[in-house]
Amino acid sequence: MSDQKKQQYQQLLVDYVNTGNDEFLSACQTYSTEAIEDNVSPEEIVQLHQEIVDNEQSLDKSQIISSFDVLLEVMIGYGFTYRDYKKLLNKIKMHDKEMEVASSLQQTMLKPQIPQFDSIQIGAISVPAQKVSGDYFNLIDHNDGTMSFAVADVIGKGIPAALAMSMIKFGMDSYGHSQLPSDGLKRLNRVVEKNVNQNMFVTMFYGLYEEINNMLYYSSAGHEPGYIFRSQTGEFKEMSERGIVLGVHKHTRYKQSEVKIELQDMIIVFTDGVTELRNQQDEFIKTKDLLNMINEHKQLHPQDIVQILYEELVKLQNPSKRDDLTILIVKRVK
Repeated sequence: MSDQKKQQYQQLLVDYVNTGNDEFLSACQTYSTEAIEDNVSPEEIVQLHQEIVDNEQSLDKSQIISSFDVLLEVMIGYGFTYRDYKKLLNKIKMHDKEMEVASSLQQTMLKPQIPQFDSIQIGAISVPAQKVSGDYFNLIDHNDGTMSFAVADVIGKGIPAALAMSMIKFGMDSYGHSQLPSDGLKRLNRVVEKNVNQNMFVTMFYGLYEEINNMLYYSSAGHEPGYIFRSQTGEFKEMSERGIVLGVHKHTRYKQSEVKIELQDMIIVFTDGVTELRNQQDEFIKTKDLLNMINEHKQLHPQDIVQILYEELVKLQNPSKRDDLTILIVKRVK
């Protein structure tokens, strides 16, 4: 405690016990607020009060007793602060419980199964920045030679985000057979618009891969651009389709493109936790550098590629600027 604070308290105490004026008690409230802001502990106040009473030889018994009115008034301010602190602790505990519920919900309901195909290999990794992720990916084998896949980013956190992703997963899984990405996004947009909080939106890349002719059909709802690695030329081609995020307008329609996937070509989709990752110098990592990392390991299985890429990104990233991170790679091998 500073000497100034000690002198202020002593002056309040002496003025009050000598005059009995309640205005000095009112001034104790201001003193208490300032002492709390200066991180003066209640123990320091009590110790100071005792020292003043011991050193003020002129105080009689009645004045010493009345001096405790000053101490009591100051401690009331600390009492309010302690109650606010307890309320905050209770809110934090409730928030932690909500996070545990949301995390459990994601682990049990949203964990996708990686389908197996003869002609393609799949690699995927999704790592939350906190207990609950705003990222989501899904892969569906329709058992007719086609696979639907989606990578999404929910603009929101906690239980509402986990519930939103559950509805999206249900919307994809319940259709029963393959559908074109433009139709899939149109349907999911209605689900999000009708059932999800108005302040929560979802970006999504939606693809349909046909194994029989090695065609990729894709659409995007405001998501990060996907890329196709062309094995013959060693080039990465950006998938150009764009669209408005899910949940904004009920009747939104989405454009769709199609592209032939050649042998050893790869389909690559990120979330913005990858493309907007900040390095140790707090600079955005360049997309070119990301794609170069993939190119260096193109001969590996996609699951090995995404794992290596993730480990490299962890080394590069600024730990104070972490975000949910998802990478999906589909590679044609036959």
